[in-house]
Amino acid sequence: MTYLIFGATGGIGSTLCKVLQAQGHRVIASARDPQKLAMLSSELGTPPLLADATLAAEVAEAFAEAGPIDGVANCVGSLLLKPAHITTDDEWSAVLRTNLDSAFYILRAAAKAMMNTGGSIVLVSSAAGRVGLANHEAIAAAKAGIIGLTLSAAATYAPRNIRVNCVAPGLTATPLTARITGNESAAKASAAMHALGRLGAASDIANMMAFLLDPANAWITGQTFGVDGGLGTVRGKS
Repeated sequence: MTYLIFGATGGIGSTLCKVLQAQGHRVIASARDPQKLAMLSSELGTPPLLADATLAAEVAEAFAEAGPIDGVANCVGSLLLKPAHITTDDEWSAVLRTNLDSAFYILRAAAKAMMNTGGSIVLVSSAAGRVGLANHEAIAAAKAGIIGLTLSAAATYAPRNIRVNCVAPGLTATPLTARITGNESAAKASAAMHALGRLGAASDIANMMAFLLDPANAWITGQTFGVDGGLGTVRGKS
């Protein structure tokens, strides 16, 4: 199988690339930072595919360069923790562009690329898109939009045997979240919000994404899987 991974140099994206490669699949890693991408591609032994997933033209070009694929995952994302009243217009636009725009552009291009062959598309939402968390207004709106995008696209492309699913992580220890997870008191407080009592690891999310990409699980579409230690649905004992 050949899989195209956007946001491949991030904590979850790079882990997903390694998981898929360890399973024997061909991985095409794409990201917008040339230095990070070169390092990852060297480690994986695959050619780099430079693209900014927030730009529709670059996403389309990435698919053209990649050639035939069996699945795609979008690991591009950002994190903004601010209440609405102090979130600026630029911050709001950046959150939507990085999270929701990239998901739409990748899904659109993937659907065109797999229209006659079928395949799997996996997006990343967040527990914040399904449960109310204070100071998450912008990111929650973007991530909830990805859930809606997943549902509609799954219905649209099911007749083409294109499956569309997403994962909704809780707080996961990656470079993106280091400002929180690297602070002992903040990490401890965050872990306590999760019923399983710990933060997520990149492998927790990557393993579920690899599961959804796998054609062995071809009767799953239109689903959002909470890989969140119970944050979105379970309240632990106090």
